[in-house]
Amino acid sequence: MSSNPVAETVASLMPRAKAELAELVAFKSVADFDQYPKSESEGAANWIADALRTEGFQDVALLDTPDGTQSVYGYLPGPEGAKTVLLYAHYDVQPPLDETAWTTPPFELVERDGRWYGRGSADCKGGLVMHLLALRALKANGGVPVHVKVIAEGSEEQGTGGLERYAEAHPELLSADTIVIGDAGNFRAGVPTVTATLRGMTLVRVQVDTLEGNLHSGQFGGAAPDALAALIRLLDSLRAKDGSTTVDGLAGEAAWDGLQYEEQAFREDAKVLDGVELIGSGTVADRVWARPAVTVLGIDCPPVVGATPSVQASARALISLRVPPGVDAAEATKLLEAHIEAHTPWGGRVSTERIGQGQAFRADTSSPAYASMADAMAVAYPGREMQSAGMGGSIPLCNTLASLYPETEILLIGLSEPEAQIHAVNESVSPDELERLSVAEALFLRNYAAS
Repeated sequence: MSSNPVAETVASLMPRAKAELAELVAFKSVADFDQYPKSESEGAANWIADALRTEGFQDVALLDTPDGTQSVYGYLPGPEGAKTVLLYAHYDVQPPLDETAWTTPPFELVERDGRWYGRGSADCKGGLVMHLLALRALKANGGVPVHVKVIAEGSEEQGTGGLERYAEAHPELLSADTIVIGDAGNFRAGVPTVTATLRGMTLVRVQVDTLEGNLHSGQFGGAAPDALAALIRLLDSLRAKDGSTTVDGLAGEAAWDGLQYEEQAFREDAKVLDGVELIGSGTVADRVWARPAVTVLGIDCPPVVGATPSVQASARALISLRVPPGVDAAEATKLLEAHIEAHTPWGGRVSTERIGQGQAFRADTSSPAYASMADAMAVAYPGREMQSAGMGGSIPLCNTLASLYPETEILLIGLSEPEAQIHAVNESVSPDELERLSVAEALFLRNYAAS
């Protein structure tokens, strides 16, 4: 880290940052209250509210959003006439999946091999700590030169739209000159990156029914329509032979013309097994940033252990469809539903339920805020120029904010570089990345105030 007072302050605050992140990670704040108690999310929200009050934020509030979760808001006034910057993160996390597959407990922050492991450490509780570090460094070095709003969302991972709906009903609350979304990540560790595009998403639950009840496979198998087999055929229709996504009527040939993702690097990042092919066509960047991608997230069917020799009467699945900028998520949802209807075999009765939806996003990387961030990252990452990349994931709030505040600049940075393995077992954060990005954010706020 280059020597400057802001960087020195952030470095001195890293032990405190680790302790705070450990406290936050300990909350099992999965915003699916069928899986985890709501009190875990409420505990995390209250922790954040207390942290903002300690930093001198005013108007700190727990916002009850329409999806039954809470977002945390606070306002830190700056000098008179200063610009306003909104800092975003989310405190809800993905479920840990198979806890036995974690090397250390998922809701315990553990340092190992130079990284800090725990669910939410990178996505996105670490993003909140990044914001706190940046603000503390500025307060220790002349003060925060802008008005700051902080919003910490409580259900981003669920895609249920609570904060989007709240923001639409209270448009003045999150208005700002620039918004920094702390929920993205560097292209890889050590490469300072802003995210230029996000794919949108839709979540659809599909159910196929073929019989009034399960039947003995010996007595009826061979003629009785099997709902699970019908579902498998239906799901297979969503992919071409090479694995490309094929939803009837949905374009899938767009190309990415920016920073490229080398295939071998992707294989290593994704930990693809030796001899297993990548799916799809075009460059890796085309496939993960510029084209739609369908994923079957889960199937309800009998487990192997305890299964009986039965023809299944009913089966269901949860399908995720990621859509690139330029594709309307609502239209993509309709096309997906129509495809499901058209490709259900044997006259099976099929029904769909929309679970969540978010629009894709494209940032204006030519804006003054991006110039301020580029200068800041050049100091935080000596010898490295800021890169612009896409991100295959979705942050539904981005498009809502872009619609509400069309003149506002939106930047996406964060801690979710490939080694972080967000959404997977053994999620971790690089403390070096946390330190450098906190410095970059602090210097950005200073640069932007003077621009």
